[in-house]
Amino acid sequence: MEYKKWLERHVPPLSALARKTVWALDPRGLRSRAALRAMKDKHSGARCVLIGNGPSLKNTDLSLLYNEVTFSMNRGYLYYDRIGKPCTYHVTVNGLVIEQFHTELENLETTRFVTWGQRHPLRRDTDTIFIGGPMLDLYPRFCKDPTRDLWTGATVTYVSLQLAYYLGFSQVILIGVDHNFATQGDANREVVSEGTDPNHFHPDYFGKGVRWQLPDLETSEIAYRLARQAFEADGREILDATVGGKLKVFPKVEYEEVIRRPYPAES
Repeated sequence: MEYKKWLERHVPPLSALARKTVWALDPRGLRSRAALRAMKDKHSGARCVLIGNGPSLKNTDLSLLYNEVTFSMNRGYLYYDRIGKPCTYHVTVNGLVIEQFHTELENLETTRFVTWGQRHPLRRDTDTIFIGGPMLDLYPRFCKDPTRDLWTGATVTYVSLQLAYYLGFSQVILIGVDHNFATQGDANREVVSEGTDPNHFHPDYFGKGVRWQLPDLETSEIAYRLARQAFEADGREILDATVGGKLKVFPKVEYEEVIRRPYPAES
């Protein structure tokens, strides 16, 4: 019994120490931290567009984003042809997406971010930048330094918001963040797609036979509120330009109007 109590007290810290040691010494961790530090505030004062993967993208003119700094997420590369080029950054955090589509992800001609804990399906010589280090999903928080820790907030969009903050963006515009899914069920439950995908912008996004996890919209809303607080406390803003989106956390704006408006505003 005393040995069991000792394990309960000491195994978690020892496990955390092991994760920190690997992150500190692994060449991929070293390379990722150096890359991230070089990128800090790279886009200070600029705006970017975070492109979700909801069905609303079918009604969104993505060609307007050709000259914008953009983030795609998970399998968002399936709309690159509609923009006319790859997005500036690509973010993936979901283990099932990485496991099933890692070859496609590694071949993207853009700057790619993946959470450190999901590195194993990727080649050891990959030029992917790993984020989050050893401390992942411990408790709800907005993480301002992706070289140290990260809370995913049950959605890759939240991870992208934390990266956008780190990179210095003053204005972030969300599109395709529908916050609404046709497929219902328990949050985070793994399911297998039985046909064409009704939940995303492309029918083959999670096509027949693809394993994926049902969304946790409640946790995502907690995360989004943390993001809004962090941005607004620093004089920055997140705007929601999703066509017909159900999310109510961020100020709503008209997509084409805000994209066509110069930023910063011309005097």
